[in-house]
Amino acid sequence: MTPAQDSASAAGAGHRRIRPRVGHIQFLNCLPLYWGLARTGTLLDLELTKDTPDKLNDQLVRGELDIAPISLLEFLRNADELVAFPDVAVGCDGDVMSCVIVSQVPLDRLDGERVALGSTSRTSVRLAELLLSEAHGVHPEYFRCAPDLGLMMQEAPAGVLIGDAALRASLHDAPRLGLQVHDLGAMWKEWTGLPFVFAVWAARKEYLAREPETVHQVHKAFLASRDLSLEEVTKVAEQAARWESFDAPLLEEYFTTLDFRFGPRQMEGVREFARRTGPTSGFPADVDVRILGH
Repeated sequence: MTPAQDSASAAGAGHRRIRPRVGHIQFLNCLPLYWGLARTGTLLDLELTKDTPDKLNDQLVRGELDIAPISLLEFLRNADELVAFPDVAVGCDGDVMSCVIVSQVPLDRLDGERVALGSTSRTSVRLAELLLSEAHGVHPEYFRCAPDLGLMMQEAPAGVLIGDAALRASLHDAPRLGLQVHDLGAMWKEWTGLPFVFAVWAARKEYLAREPETVHQVHKAFLASRDLSLEEVTKVAEQAARWESFDAPLLEEYFTTLDFRFGPRQMEGVREFARRTGPTSGFPADVDVRILGH
């Protein structure tokens, strides 16, 4: 190798790009946003970190991740530092299936009763508290509990579950045990008439300022992955069913029930949630939300 080639090689090494650090929630509800990444060839362009929602929230806020899904509540609390991706979210416009209150009694009988929070999702917990207090006029005594329906029902007349544990509880265990299942997405829709967004995908503002092209590429990659996954949703469900305790038709129903968009209607739902919860949750009721490209 000539000295000139040596110099060029060293210069190239010195300017080697570092892959963006991207978070991935290990719940079925996020599978359609990630499944297509391998198919579109963009998976290798990301340094992917898999973890629970609460841990990914903290890692993004601390700057240990550049781009990640983040619980709506934590996004609103940290809106000054983050930019949301448009048209990528996990939400619902009615039933969500995997964020539920399971109860032994009607909800209007929970005033002063214990309610188990078997969830690591701060948004779902806050939504459940909001719906019970404002839509049903009850103020239970909340406590943390492992997301085990049998244990929860021994400790309290009702519990909040999310994700795969909620699917198992609401579809398998609750009907067998004669328990009531109240879908948080459906309750919010009935109360406000709006969609609900549980998590958005966001980049740190400082990372966007430093690597704008990379952020836009990652956003496009998630859109392409989501679109491909929904086009081939039967295949996605069949593949997921090999490893999950749910059959393929149920998973296909679940994936097509979820709303992965983040447009004007979803933003209206976010603003309504912020207005109702901001003053008691650590952010302004009219919090300023920045959207990538807007």
